[in-house]
Amino acid sequence: MGLLEFDGEPLTWEKLKPYVEHVKTHGIQQFLHNYRRLMQRPGDILKWGDEVEYMIIKFDHTNRKVQLSLRGEELCEILQEKEKKKMKNLTSLWRPEYASYMVEGTPGVPYMGYMAQFNVVEANMKMRRKEVQELLNDDEQIVSLTVFPRLGCIDFTYPPHKITGPESNPVSRSLFFPDEAITSHPRFPLLTQNIRLRRGKKIAINIPIFKDTNTPSPFVENLNDPESKAAAKPDHIYMDCMGFGMGNSCLQLTFQACNVEEAKLLYDHLAPVCPIMLALSAASPLYKGYISDIDARWQVIAASVDDRTNEEMGNEPLKNNKHVIQKSRYDSIDSFLSSNSKIFNDINLEVDEEVKSTLLNAGIDDLLAQHIAHLWIRDPLTLFSKKIDLDDENEADHFENIQSTNWQSMRFKPPPPGSSIGWRVEFRVCEAQLTDFENAAFVVFIVLLTRVILTYKLDFLMPISKVDTNMEKSQKNNAILTEKFHFRKNVMTSQSPACCAQLCSFKSNCTEGSANEIPPPDLSECCSEMTIDTIINGKEDEFPGFIPLIRRYLDSVEVGVEARCSISEYLNLIGKRASGEYMSAAQWIRHFVTSHPEYKHDSVVSDSIAYDLLVHCDQIEKGTVKCHQLFGMPRHKSEYIPAKKDLPNGI
Repeated sequence: MGLLEFDGEPLTWEKLKPYVEHVKTHGIQQFLHNYRRLMQRPGDILKWGDEVEYMIIKFDHTNRKVQLSLRGEELCEILQEKEKKKMKNLTSLWRPEYASYMVEGTPGVPYMGYMAQFNVVEANMKMRRKEVQELLNDDEQIVSLTVFPRLGCIDFTYPPHKITGPESNPVSRSLFFPDEAITSHPRFPLLTQNIRLRRGKKIAINIPIFKDTNTPSPFVENLNDPESKAAAKPDHIYMDCMGFGMGNSCLQLTFQACNVEEAKLLYDHLAPVCPIMLALSAASPLYKGYISDIDARWQVIAASVDDRTNEEMGNEPLKNNKHVIQKSRYDSIDSFLSSNSKIFNDINLEVDEEVKSTLLNAGIDDLLAQHIAHLWIRDPLTLFSKKIDLDDENEADHFENIQSTNWQSMRFKPPPPGSSIGWRVEFRVCEAQLTDFENAAFVVFIVLLTRVILTYKLDFLMPISKVDTNMEKSQKNNAILTEKFHFRKNVMTSQSPACCAQLCSFKSNCTEGSANEIPPPDLSECCSEMTIDTIINGKEDEFPGFIPLIRRYLDSVEVGVEARCSISEYLNLIGKRASGEYMSAAQWIRHFVTSHPEYKHDSVVSDSIAYDLLVHCDQIEKGTVKCHQLFGMPRHKSEYIPAKKDLPNGI
């Protein structure tokens, strides 16, 4: 997220509605002006970077209680001072996030394509964490925790804010999440309020509770608000605010491609990887003081920003809205973009036909036009009074208004106007891990996988309906070991089994005019169901495995000893998480709570259990406690942190 700016009055939904079509129309014109300039753009070089979202927690050691400290904005102001002074060679950049107990940190400059930089990622993350920790009070800690275990419970923030009913929170009308925990920048409360107002009712998130021996059956929460009572489901944990999703932390990566076609290719071939990495990085089994029966936050955050009306959900006939929309605006992607991918776009795609026609008439290719037209079925959710009439040739605010509020598993990003930044894709699914070592391992693994995809021209394309199915599976309790995932059997383009040969023939012979005359091959034959162990580590005669392919790539390039050592440790972690030899963060958290001596087998995570959990997480991150369940035996590599002067480009 860039530096947040606003100009003028933030418009609530009723004031924004008259400008919806204005924003959408001018957003398309801004995209077209920008795209025409970019068609002549020379080739860019690989750049990439990570984003880690952190929480600030406060320990009350006397009372064995832990809370979220609402100091994120204050800290972010201090952390941004060097950037605002335009100082060079910054180690890190900092941004506020949705919740006022959060900060987001990135490297000071993008990483390049040098193999040596893989040995810098973890060191930079350590520096970021230290930079924040130095600003904290003695009883505060910075943690890379995906979900705070008692988010939404009484007094979960410091300072605490009492909620007596929906009227206590005019922005969200939440019974649990105080408006004071939302970052004060107008964008965040405005998004919260306008999603609720456009939807016509409060956010409603229901996730299955983990049924233990003493969990009430049915499990029903005691709610003092009629709207909440109607929305809550039995045997589910009920949450009612955007903060329950956007107040969680994640780990994201952004890649700059050489050109638009390479960006499309990365977008497409990383999309099937998203469910696999979501399951592997799963770190969030606890919600609102309860143990859930899911391991990952994805469906929670999708529901937290779901602004669809009853008509758009298909619960009422269309009258005031144009489309029945199948997904929230935060979900997995709905279509591929690269030239050979059309056959795999096998789900119904809602598009704004007028927008699609405008783009096609302007010379935009069919798949990209379809992608943008699909994003444009959504309305803008924020607008400021002095940012309505813009210079469409040189600004992109209206385009970004809608583009940036479609939070999908992958994001395809055109270069900003007047910028040296190139075509980019974001990989958005990973959950934040407890330690810098783990976060670095996931980052390095995914970056290396992109190099393997491009170097060996791997083909991960598969029916997008199966990617959706995989996304559903990836969030389940212990999905790594209990689920099988659809994946393409033959990913090497040099191999041509019967089903792939049929595909190649179909793609080469299927023109626009003949598309309905040539029967497509059976796409299901190109995939099979595999365990995550098989997909990551490989299995003879079944699948080559991501890690063996990465090792093959590493053997073909020059890698220094230090970098190769770091990479080997990262691959070892990923491989053993995939095989089940090491626990995922979610399974370790679940095991810690259910094994706690104070746990009553009733699915409740008490203040004292949460306190012990967070103390232990902090000790693991600092290295004062070794956790063999997460990492195996203690690491043999020295905890080497290079001096800033030794880091490439001042990273």
